[in-house]
Amino acid sequence: MTATTPQTKDPRWLVLGAGGMLGQDLLGVLTTAGRDATGLGRADVDVTDAQAVRAAVVGHDVVVNAAAWTAVDDAEKHEAEAFDVNATAAAHVARAADAAGARLVHVSTDYVFDGAADAPYAEGAPMAPRSAYGRTKAAGEWAVRAEAPDHLIVRTAWLYGAHGGCFPKTMARLGAEKDRLAVVDDQVGQPTWTRDLAELIVRLVDAEVPAGTYHGTSSGRTSWFGFTRRILASAGLETPVEPTTSDAFVRPAPRPAFSVLGHDALRAAGVEPIGDWAERWEAAAPSVLA
Repeated sequence: MTATTPQTKDPRWLVLGAGGMLGQDLLGVLTTAGRDATGLGRADVDVTDAQAVRAAVVGHDVVVNAAAWTAVDDAEKHEAEAFDVNATAAAHVARAADAAGARLVHVSTDYVFDGAADAPYAEGAPMAPRSAYGRTKAAGEWAVRAEAPDHLIVRTAWLYGAHGGCFPKTMARLGAEKDRLAVVDDQVGQPTWTRDLAELIVRLVDAEVPAGTYHGTSSGRTSWFGFTRRILASAGLETPVEPTTSDAFVRPAPRPAFSVLGHDALRAAGVEPIGDWAERWEAAAPSVLA
């Protein structure tokens, strides 16, 4: 299937990384819509095994690579292992998808940028990762572009969802346990619900958009401090929250100070971006905090 060939039947979807937060929501969206979808997790296929990946991809029309090493801090000490999953495995999936004639959707991240901008990053902005995680994900993007011409690279950021640990669940728990919280106010981004991202991926494929890079984040922007205040309000907590700086929470991997991604490519392809982060959080909160 190419971006310009009309679909004559419902495509057969394969979701790699199906056990993750995004993978579970994507499978849920697809199956609820009656789509033909198969999900494979870490126990089902080793994405670093090229032969296993080729065998898994055969017979599918759309392959979503949501498998990734996402332990950002651990990647600083285990960059080679992270590279195997985020770059080498991405190349395996890309080659397999191309050989099978499948459209590849590869999920990437804001960490491929340096976080030093003051305006939303365009899809074609130069990549300049500052962390091991960012470097491995950037390498994965290059591999996908080189090996699978019919690809959609979908960058996302600040993900949260109902399936698995995430920032809102952590902050709601801490807000219930502690007398007050201090949260960084100098990192700005777009909190994004995995279900919204899953639905966007389906919309992109259904629209048969041109191959290329797209940004799958909510609209608008806030800081972790601003997001935390919304989270606590949704949880019915009145715990005081104080703004602080990143210097108070030094981590092994540097965090991008500015993770706001632009959505021009979506609009150019006729696909509506995800709505404002605050509105989407209100819709997501009941399931995420359940």
